Amino acid sequence: MTSREAILGRIRAALVDVPGTETPEDVPVPRSYRRSHLEPRQDRVALFAERVADYRATVARTDRAGLPAAIGAALTARGVRRLALPGEFPVELLPPGDWEWQHEPLDTAGLDALDGAVTLAAVGIAVTGTIVLDTGPGQGRRALTLVPDYHLCVVRAEQIAEDVPDALARLDPTRPLTFVSGPSATSDIELDRVEGVHGPRTLDVIVVDATHPEPQS
Repeated sequence: MTSREAILGRIRAALVDVPGTETPEDVPVPRSYRRSHLEPRQDRVALFAERVADYRATVARTDRAGLPAAIGAALTARGVRRLALPGEFPVELLPPGDWEWQHEPLDTAGLDALDGAVTLAAVGIAVTGTIVLDTGPGQGRRALTLVPDYHLCVVRAEQIAEDVPDALARLDPTRPLTFVSGPSATSDIELDRVEGVHGPRTLDVIVVDATHPEPQS
């Protein structure tokens, strides 16, 4: 008997008295753990911006009216020009200028030749400084934000959850989820940090405060 067969056998034995039609939702389990590590009266949007910056990402805050200018300022500061733009990204948010917006379909070589990508987000997590993408409108497929060396992500303030449990409750677990905590980084055996190996080397995040109607993702 292999290890796999032994493990599956023990699972079947443990489930022998469970009705075949029963689902996990039919068996309420008490969830008494702490659902948020946000301190009372702590500003979740400010905390999110602080934690994102801790990961060596650049964070800017603006309102809906100032968003095109904020995107333009970030792209100008990075010196990027040729950018991937996912489907259903609101074109009215794009800054005027001579940027080249590349639309899907793009193959891997095409993505690799670009300077970066501009996307929306699905959820932000204040306590961890994490951005979650689920390939929804304005976000594009996973490769769109992993192959180019630069990623600019727009996050609406109301999309920012306090902590991981709240964020997971907002997400569809059947969608392809990508959790982004700063630029891609790894270390070798001597703990020398290397950025850009598994994703973009540079991450800019623009947080749009809810003082004007926001684009939907």
